[in-house]
Amino acid sequence: MYEGVIQNLIDELGQLPGVGPKGAQRIAFHLLAADPADVRRLAAALVEVKERVRFFKSCGNVAEEEQCRICRDPRRDLAVICVVEEPKDVVAIERTREFRGRYHVLGGAISPIDGIGPDDLRIKELMARLADGTVSELILATDPNLEGEATATYLARLVKPMGLRVTRPASGLPVGGDLEYADEVTLGRAFEGRRLLDV
Repeated sequence: MYEGVIQNLIDELGQLPGVGPKGAQRIAFHLLAADPADVRRLAAALVEVKERVRFFKSCGNVAEEEQCRICRDPRRDLAVICVVEEPKDVVAIERTREFRGRYHVLGGAISPIDGIGPDDLRIKELMARLADGTVSELILATDPNLEGEATATYLARLVKPMGLRVTRPASGLPVGGDLEYADEVTLGRAFEGRRLLDV
């Protein structure tokens, strides 16, 4: 609805995930009012990240070097691989400081509605990593939604003949939450994954 370069900028910003038309317009006008040096730094950061960062061939995580930081770490347990959908999931799990194995980033989840099948994900690369027999446990940490569940089930069936221990993170009630606000699926999973209380 604007003309020329302003509308072009709004259109481009609107292509970003989570940015709707109103958000794109707000960002565009913020950039227009910002100091030119700040805008140049943002533009330079965008160009630099596109030139220097790539998805590491083996694990699928983002890296500036030949290997990602986690794969380079010799303290990591080679016998355990945690499968996630996106690199942002690696960051979320790393923040817990509970997992000491390695990761495999699929690059999405199986979603027939969106035209994403197993061949569109990094499943062949995962199978290649499992082929040497080093890995004994595969943690399927895909999102707890329809697509994530379908992906986890597909992978579990695919690796079953390999004799690996295949696990899935427990899901259920958040700490500090109230039962009355939990949806049926979450509450059902919480009951399924209940554990013995040691007192």
